[in-house]
Amino acid sequence: MDKPLAGAKRIVVKVGSSLVTNEGRGVDAEAVGNWCRQLAALTQQGRELVMVSSGAIAEGMKRLGWRARPKEVHELQAAAAVGQMGLVQMYETKLREHGVGSAQVLLTHADLADRERYLNARTTLVTLLSLQVIPVINENDTVATDEIRFGENDTLAALVANLVDADAYVILTDQRGLYSADPRKNPAAEFVSVATAGDPALERMAGGAGSAVGSGGMLTKILAAKRAARSGTSTVIAWGREPDVLLRLAAGEAIGTALLARTPKLAARKQWMADHLQLRGAVVVDDGAAAKVRDEGKSLLPIGITAVQGEFARGDVIAVRSVAGVEIARGLANYSAAEARLIARRSSAQIESLLGYANEPEMIHRDNLVRV
Repeated sequence: MDKPLAGAKRIVVKVGSSLVTNEGRGVDAEAVGNWCRQLAALTQQGRELVMVSSGAIAEGMKRLGWRARPKEVHELQAAAAVGQMGLVQMYETKLREHGVGSAQVLLTHADLADRERYLNARTTLVTLLSLQVIPVINENDTVATDEIRFGENDTLAALVANLVDADAYVILTDQRGLYSADPRKNPAAEFVSVATAGDPALERMAGGAGSAVGSGGMLTKILAAKRAARSGTSTVIAWGREPDVLLRLAAGEAIGTALLARTPKLAARKQWMADHLQLRGAVVVDDGAAAKVRDEGKSLLPIGITAVQGEFARGDVIAVRSVAGVEIARGLANYSAAEARLIARRSSAQIESLLGYANEPEMIHRDNLVRV
């Protein structure tokens, strides 16, 4: 399907610094208002939207009176801390005008590299989406360092698309889409309307950073689309000032460049969990729980667990085994092995009284579980 947004339920949208801040002149209220109007309309259609927005550093530069983007990390962190205030306030104000709630979420690479923090971030974002609240995400530049920072929000947004199992990822940029060469230098450059994410030819086409305000370029967008495709998410790269671009994409109109994922979303997630993550332990379940997980794809509840094998932490990948020892599924554990032993054979309503807190009512949520 070459129109990724037409049937998309969950969509991640990323906008770059030059668009958000009108080429570094400060947060562009009109532009942000236009995107928020479209986000609100799509939310009211029953879709789930996540906004990944650059612009904090550029807004901070304006407020601090800096003309050139600093190179020192501590100066970037200071600019981000100053600019984040205005950026988030603008999104909150514009979304509220359309009756939609918003939430600020700041992430670092460490949040998504650590399994427990990954699961915590996913749970928070999915909960916000279920409440019809639009998360506005940015890299946590005030604490990120050279070793852990994403470096640009194209990559961050792709990781967020992986995190929430997005159906589609939209990169709004200051260019119409992808060309076979840089159209500013080569008038013979041809526009690419549809391609396969991860095609090596795309990386050869892409040039370097195109803006003095942001830190990304078309190459980072190509690589981000490749990363998003690993979880079955297709990407669209489009001009951010195209009138009603999000609404028209969602209606099935072909705008910009569509970079399609080769692998369907469910198959990609199953492959990721089944093949690329090391098992840390297992739980043995009774016949009733085994049938619900294996045959119906239901979540695994603590009451169905008869035994816990190995030592694992929250967020680790564990196997689900039948009483006969056959592996029927695997997924991300919501509780550690020690906690699982305490809540095994108990109802979900008892988790808080047994542990003193409750992460989730399931041992493994169906969204984080694949049958094998």
